[in-house]
Amino acid sequence: MCAFNAGRRRRSVVLLDHNVKVGRKILISGGGRCNFTNINAGPSNYVSANPHFCKSALAGYTPDDFIALVERHRIRFHEKKLGQLFCNESSQHIVNMLVSECEQSGAAFRLGCRVLKIEKGDSFHIATDNGDYRCRSLVIATGGLSIPSIGASGFGYRVAEQFGLSIVKTSPALVGLNFGEKELKELAELAGVSIDSQVTCQGVSFRENILFTHTGLSGPAILQASLYWSAGNSISINLVPEQDLTEWLLRKKRDGACAELKVLVADLLPKRFSDSFCRLYLPSRPVSEIADKALMEFAGRIRDWQVKPAGTAGYGKAEVTRGGVATDDLVARSLEARKVPGLYFIGEVVDVTGQLGGYNFQWAWASGFAAAQYV
Repeated sequence: MCAFNAGRRRRSVVLLDHNVKVGRKILISGGGRCNFTNINAGPSNYVSANPHFCKSALAGYTPDDFIALVERHRIRFHEKKLGQLFCNESSQHIVNMLVSECEQSGAAFRLGCRVLKIEKGDSFHIATDNGDYRCRSLVIATGGLSIPSIGASGFGYRVAEQFGLSIVKTSPALVGLNFGEKELKELAELAGVSIDSQVTCQGVSFRENILFTHTGLSGPAILQASLYWSAGNSISINLVPEQDLTEWLLRKKRDGACAELKVLVADLLPKRFSDSFCRLYLPSRPVSEIADKALMEFAGRIRDWQVKPAGTAGYGKAEVTRGGVATDDLVARSLEARKVPGLYFIGEVVDVTGQLGGYNFQWAWASGFAAAQYV
């Protein structure tokens, strides 16, 4: 995005990539169909030490702008849910589109090219295992630590630190959360169970499915919550967001229900979950034999299940990296380093992290476009 827009300004542009294949993260995204933007993208969908920093770039290049580019290339797409746009066919179409734009603007690729050293005098000098390069503007668009199996590394952070920029502490984000020892022992058998839930972390709530795994919890609502989670925090899960469970259970009891608690709960939630949850929090017996207070406490636990994760599934499973190059050290309109003229940082390497659903791609497009106007 940055390269071809800079090329349109008749800048001489070369892209150095240590990967031998272009756009590997694009290719695996969205189950291979690339959730390339979200029509609702706005500053409130991003986490940063400075929540205002992303406003300028996002306003300068909107989802509509990227959609127009996709349509010019006649790529068919659809809205899946919640404003998420996916290719109808393959994410390869998005990569082909970006490569085509680069070729048309004169931007050149150097793949399988490892940077060995960066120095700055009157210009930048980049030594690589494929020759040396000099430039007036150097853009770092190397992403974060997520999914090292496709080449992710801390390269961008090291460059920032080399030139005196600060790094906001990084952590895996949009990632599954692991149970503590007690929950793991009791609930690991629920792997594969999915429940429509409302998950709240640090005052931010998401209504989508959660998925039990062999190590903890995943699914869209959990991935979203992980963006706001830090070690030591708890998350709240409402497992029956459409139901006043307290009133429902007490009414069943008043109506003379003789069924066991776990049988009744299984009317609203998966049977495997009902069996395990009752075993963990209120041994099942006929509802008629359970005190109202105990029923109310049990219902409250289902509607506000407090889970204190032991950690995340790590960078290997995380879709993005939270944290990164400190926005205080960058100019919002251009993404240029304040104290190092000609040095730019864009995309995931910056401390701007979007929610699940195409928001991180939109930040990549917007920040790349912003930098391209100034390089």
